[in-house]
Amino acid sequence: MSQRLREHAEHQYAEELRALERQDDRPRPTGWRLSPWAVATYVLGGTLGDGTVIEPKYIGSRRVIEIAIATLATDRALLLIGLPGTAKSWVSEHLSAAISGDSTMLIQGTAGTSEESIRYGWNYARLLADGPSAAALVASPMMRAMQDGKIARVEELTRIPAEVQDTLITILSEKTLPIPELNSEVQAVKGFNLIATANDRDRGVNDLSSALKRRFNTVVLPLPDTVEEEVDIVQRRVASLGVALELPAEVPALAEIRRIVTVFRELRSGQTADGKTKLKAPSGTLSTAEAISVVNSGLALAAHFGDGVMRAGDVASGLVGAVIKDPVQDRLVWQEYLETVVKERDGWKDLYRACREL
Repeated sequence: MSQRLREHAEHQYAEELRALERQDDRPRPTGWRLSPWAVATYVLGGTLGDGTVIEPKYIGSRRVIEIAIATLATDRALLLIGLPGTAKSWVSEHLSAAISGDSTMLIQGTAGTSEESIRYGWNYARLLADGPSAAALVASPMMRAMQDGKIARVEELTRIPAEVQDTLITILSEKTLPIPELNSEVQAVKGFNLIATANDRDRGVNDLSSALKRRFNTVVLPLPDTVEEEVDIVQRRVASLGVALELPAEVPALAEIRRIVTVFRELRSGQTADGKTKLKAPSGTLSTAEAISVVNSGLALAAHFGDGVMRAGDVASGLVGAVIKDPVQDRLVWQEYLETVVKERDGWKDLYRACREL
């Protein structure tokens, strides 16, 4: 077993990708490892003609994924937008792994991301010794993706200052990265494209210019439609992470996962599942990703400080921590939910007691 805490998608699912390559007889865009049909099968899951089962990486609308893949087969870049925890980075990574066989051409967007992070930098020792030269140039992930004909990824695009964002305009419109210091340029090889992600909650932080928006096709990744869909996502990710983390605990019962997901969905929507009781919403997003974290935290407690079976007492602290981000406002919201919903719901008394004890 690998000692790495988390493998890149192209390594973790290498067998699936090889099986798809063997079975894939459909037209592939130049530079793509798989056809668009095979990429969709890899992301959404399915069974191949030779019996190989492809595990779904994304559970949700098939059309959303098809539109994303079709966009990357054109000259338009892809912008994945959604609330935090809607699997934007996850989808971005797996699309890159399936299309390019390499998901590592990554630029993490922050308020401190510089123009050099997107274009290129310099080895200053060589620059001072020899002046500007190809040997002194340090290629960014974007430049390497252009040179190799691969997918580049930019995480949290709206966190990047607007003047740095606009560095992408020439890259996306001309498929060229000028290097004026060397009087040269890098022209993108076929297969190159860009996937960027942005959170709905970040609107207004650094809005994209209209010129940059036109270079993207925007796809919105929604929250799971149903509780069953969200429970399935949480169960699959928890099982996968449990193996990677080698947690010596039993796989949690579906009923326990469903209970956590129900709490998140009700507080997110501002009403109980039956629609009979209106609820105040907390300040946090209560995303599917946070539900996965709550279950994993509960499993770790059960494994190392319990009998290996996750119970209400093991998930209570993670649940409270996920809900209460604002210690004043959110605590009132949570206490009201505990007293009006959790306390009165059949089979939830153990969760009520565990949360009240914190």
